[in-house]
Amino acid sequence: MLSSVSNILDVCSVSNDKEQFFPIVMTSSVVLEKIESHGFTTPIGDWYDQEITEWVMLVTGNATLRFESGDSLSLKAGDYVTLPPHCKHRVEWCSVDASWLALHIP
Repeated sequence: MLSSVSNILDVCSVSNDKEQFFPIVMTSSVVLEKIESHGFTTPIGDWYDQEITEWVMLVTGNATLRFESGDSLSLKAGDYVTLPPHCKHRVEWCSVDASWLALHIP
């Protein structure tokens, strides 16, 4: 039997003063979450360095990802990228309406 229908745009926060994470699907092997950034950026000098592959899609807004290599990617709503394990990256900039889907794959 099919479960109830949900809409990713309805999954939202009550507060907009910090980045917030909302689990959508959690299994023993994958995690899918929505992230609302509210203009939050990774602090200068900090890098995400994940043990697993991460697929991210910008659902709404605009953002720039910076990589430890010095490269950067400008993203608009609908853009997605796959980040391999230990691909050091940070959110350099994002709009206040930026929201993401992140799929964490072991």
